[in-house]
Amino acid sequence: MRLDHLSKSFGSVAVLDDIRLDIAPGEFIAFLGPSGCGKSTLLRMIAGLETVETGQIHIGERRVDPLPPGDRGVAMVFQHYALYPHMTIFENMAFGLRNAKVPKAEIEARVAEAARILEIERFLKSKPGQLSGGQRQRVAIGRAIVKKPDLFLFDEPLSNLDAALRMRTRLELAQLRRRVQATMILVTHDQVEAMTLADRIVVMSDRRIQQVGTPMEIYARPANRFVATFVGSPPMSFLDVTLDAGADGVARATLVGGASLDTDVPLAVLPTSPTWRLGLRAEGVKVVAPGSGLVDAQVEFVERLGDRTLVYLRLADGATITAEDVGASRAAMGDRVGLALDGARHLFDADDRAHYGPSPIGGRP
Repeated sequence: MRLDHLSKSFGSVAVLDDIRLDIAPGEFIAFLGPSGCGKSTLLRMIAGLETVETGQIHIGERRVDPLPPGDRGVAMVFQHYALYPHMTIFENMAFGLRNAKVPKAEIEARVAEAARILEIERFLKSKPGQLSGGQRQRVAIGRAIVKKPDLFLFDEPLSNLDAALRMRTRLELAQLRRRVQATMILVTHDQVEAMTLADRIVVMSDRRIQQVGTPMEIYARPANRFVATFVGSPPMSFLDVTLDAGADGVARATLVGGASLDTDVPLAVLPTSPTWRLGLRAEGVKVVAPGSGLVDAQVEFVERLGDRTLVYLRLADGATITAEDVGASRAAMGDRVGLALDGARHLFDADDRAHYGPSPIGGRP
């Protein structure tokens, strides 16, 4: 599948700007980004529910953007289930096939197979109102499966589910991907969904694609400050630094307070920039005794997550940073603690572009 220089506006408001993307057959892609970034509009353009202003859409060898939705070989699962309340589950799943004049025996076979895959056989005679939210979502997915599409489009299909059901349905989607041989595109603002389900993530913001990569590529080597902030929980922390030559030719970062540490980034590969920021993941910042780390900081908030504790801190210059501590952390609001920094692998220039050393992708960020 190929998206070739797609752009879209609604009146004077630009929504998408020069979107280019190649998707391999059978690949699971997640469009990830904040509300208003254009990801749902892009999905609707692929489905044929929005017109293409400029550019082309190819599915396989076919150019499909001039075609009506029913001729594109796609099936869409919406955020809202959109089931007919007066019809049984069987009738809901069979409705589109009946409109397409598919023979009765084939309809029954397709619905039975989809129901088996989704484990909803016992609900086929029920009405939607008799099912839970998760069961209704499975019916909506089953309605897409019976079409045997070349491409599945999921528009935030889990956002209406509670946390426990969302986790269970994520597992079901992952299992469905193994059973159904088709390309899948998921639109979501939830990074956990994207990281869990996708082969590759397309991070979108400000009408454009910011980065495309595997989940660990996106996490370990974000292309810019937006991606580094949006992907990862908690978000990456940023400290203003100046750079000079450290040991073995790497860039040495000096913090505002004067403390310095060597990064993993060779100084020679860095462009000239008037300002630099050091990016730190929480797992690269450890809480230690005051005076025994690189810098000291004051605890502003403690978030206990059971197996680990996130500690939100403020440095003497007013900069904020998030550290990771053990689950039984003794840190408390107002405490003064030391911080040991391990993981100076992310440097960002004045244009918010990220720069890295030669560390392997998918390894420790």
